[in-house]
Amino acid sequence: MNRLRAAGGGYDLTIHLYRFENYGVPQKRHRIVIVGIRNDLGLKFRVPRPTHTEDEWVSVREVLETDPSVHSLPNNEITRQSSTVVERLKLIPPGKNVWNSDLPRRLQLNVEGARLSNIYRRLDPDKPSYTVTGSGGGGTHMYHYDEPRALTNRERARLQSFPDDYVFEGSKEEVRKQIGMAVPPKGAAVILTSLLKTFAGVSYPSVEPKWGSEFGEK
Repeated sequence: MNRLRAAGGGYDLTIHLYRFENYGVPQKRHRIVIVGIRNDLGLKFRVPRPTHTEDEWVSVREVLETDPSVHSLPNNEITRQSSTVVERLKLIPPGKNVWNSDLPRRLQLNVEGARLSNIYRRLDPDKPSYTVTGSGGGGTHMYHYDEPRALTNRERARLQSFPDDYVFEGSKEEVRKQIGMAVPPKGAAVILTSLLKTFAGVSYPSVEPKWGSEFGEK
């Protein structure tokens, strides 16, 4: 951390590992964000205090079942699933993946080495989702907890906290990448609002910055 701060030159850096589920995003998305303010301004950015405890986390169900009109929104194309994938998904319980489900041999994957936990992993409707990604091969599209299918891009966008009136441009795979690579708008808004308050001299609830080993990360 000292080396990173030294590399900041004439800036005061605040480095923090944000767990965006603690800020109302219906997704367990953990990202280090660095805020730098010029030293000559004499300002210190403080990490905004989380707004949601674990008991208050926003669940997948809350955002995917809030408005049934999701099916009429843009960027909501359904991915065609093969009959084998549909059959496999029907046997995978919510919150489980292809590795920790009781599947017949013909539906198991013949993969050696590392077994990614997100392969054909269905969402747990009562928890925030696992991390939305922008790309990947078969079995990594994120899967609905109730229906045997991959999520649509609009559903992924909801998990990223994008408003329904935000329209993504491009092919389905290009849109998937845009959504997965984005910072959740709701999380970004918390950080940017705190930054504006810092410049305006307005106080706000804050916590000490933590990252890496301080957060139990390796």
